[in-house]
Amino acid sequence: MENTQQRVGVIGGVRIPFCRNNTAYADVGNFGMSVKVLGALVERFGLHGVELGEVAMGAVIRHSSEWNLAREALLSSGLAPTTPGITTARACGTSLDNAIIIANKIATGQIEAGIAGGSDTTSDVPIVYSQRLRKRLLAVNRAKTPMEKLKTAVRGFSLSELKPSFPGVAEPRTGMSMGDHCEKMAREWHIGREEQDRLALHSHHKLAAAYDTGFFDDLVVPFRGLKRDGFLRPETTMEKLASLKPAFDKTSGLGTLTAGNSTGLSDGAAAVLLANEAWAAKRGLKIQAYLRDAEVSAVDFVHGEGLLMAPTVAVPRMLARHGLALQDFDFYEIHEAFAAQVLCTLRAWESPEYCKQRLGRDVPLGSIDPARLNVHGSSLAVGHPFAATGARIIATLAKLLEHKGAGRGLISICTAGGMGVTAIVER
Repeated sequence: MENTQQRVGVIGGVRIPFCRNNTAYADVGNFGMSVKVLGALVERFGLHGVELGEVAMGAVIRHSSEWNLAREALLSSGLAPTTPGITTARACGTSLDNAIIIANKIATGQIEAGIAGGSDTTSDVPIVYSQRLRKRLLAVNRAKTPMEKLKTAVRGFSLSELKPSFPGVAEPRTGMSMGDHCEKMAREWHIGREEQDRLALHSHHKLAAAYDTGFFDDLVVPFRGLKRDGFLRPETTMEKLASLKPAFDKTSGLGTLTAGNSTGLSDGAAAVLLANEAWAAKRGLKIQAYLRDAEVSAVDFVHGEGLLMAPTVAVPRMLARHGLALQDFDFYEIHEAFAAQVLCTLRAWESPEYCKQRLGRDVPLGSIDPARLNVHGSSLAVGHPFAATGARIIATLAKLLEHKGAGRGLISICTAGGMGVTAIVER
């Protein structure tokens, strides 16, 4: 297979407003939200009837019937039905991973163009039966005669078997939620409540300002009566944030993570169009920026590493390949799963001990200019439908670089399971 190493252009992206679960999109589900964003992308870039090389969409929380989500959604999007689709999941990194999948295929010449995206709902979650009832029903199905089926159905039956099971939010290996893990990280890195609240406050104010200036006019497609993200609180203050009680550690008196400095349960979807230069030129489409490289990593959170610290490992690996320093970026898009997680990441890169012992560096990566961090807000204000966040960030960053005219941006996303997905976008 010939490796042509074509440059991968970001043509642009769209999303629907993100909103709190059990509100505007409660009855829409992943399929409906995916069709909406794919259809909006088709409309924006004139892709009706166009066959793309691949559509990679993902969802973290989905029903078993949605195993083919990408393919089914694209069949309702206006794209040519001869376009293939792949459905993926890597928790919060899903749609950035999908962009990497599409970009790698474009770079090696396998395809010319494709769409990467994701959707997630915490409103329409799969509810399953207990393991005992499930095994009973399977046994009934295997039984041969009506009498055998009846005996199997009632033998040893208990009403407790009818209790439904909802998706868990805890890490299977530790039994702790992501918030519980982040509380441990905040204590390890001495991240206080006030600095977490301040980062959250800035996220809301920056997002509100970006909406007011019209930055999101072509990035956010109105849906179900929403024109802006349902989490956005432009009127919030430090006093309001300080009044909130801890959301995870509620008993020790040491908890610092609250509903105000943590992302809430969200519904939403986003998608981005990627292509090589020849395909874009042929269709008369401008390239906003280029996806240059990406890196994924994992940490051993079961044995003591911080669950959300994997990006601290991925970023220096990626920078080393290109001879870049952490300071060589105009924009930093660090996903705000929690304010504490962002602050822990920054603190780690500044730490000589961490950079030496964990990253094998003689000098720390150092500090970044806070004025370049999440300049139009991020997940604390926008919301965080798990599989949609990566595509949202790529589209935002590409437009920022287009407006600047030149530059470089760093994307950093932590995920459940102790992983990180990072990328470099430049113009």
